Amino acid sequence: MPETERRATKQRRAVEQVLRETDDFISAQALHSRLRAQGDTVGLATVYRTLNAMAEDGRVDMLRVDDGEARYRLCASDEHHHHLVCRECGRTVEIEGPAVESWADSVAAENGFRDVSHTLEVFGTCVRH
Repeated sequence: MPETERRATKQRRAVEQVLRETDDFISAQALHSRLRAQGDTVGLATVYRTLNAMAEDGRVDMLRVDDGEARYRLCASDEHHHHLVCRECGRTVEIEGPAVESWADSVAAENGFRDVSHTLEVFGTCVRH
């Protein structure tokens, strides 16, 4: 369902506000904790549903880190992009990867695939660590 068709509930607005105040990726549990600390009574399941809906709508970026847990942040760009993520502090930089795009398309075509999509996250340690 497109984002414009989703109801702008109080819970959705609260989740989006925390994401606006967060520069780097955040887990659903950490986001839920911030909401609770602010006095919001949004349930954890609602936070997960909201984040998943926002990811489907392309409103948030989602990535999985070493522990397998998903992390989310508001998209800074409407264009397809990738992320460079610090393993230590979570600092994230959006990066472009035109070589990745052509490589993915080429590999897919060579193997008889079409309608290809992909994700690419590059992890490292930033200069702060």
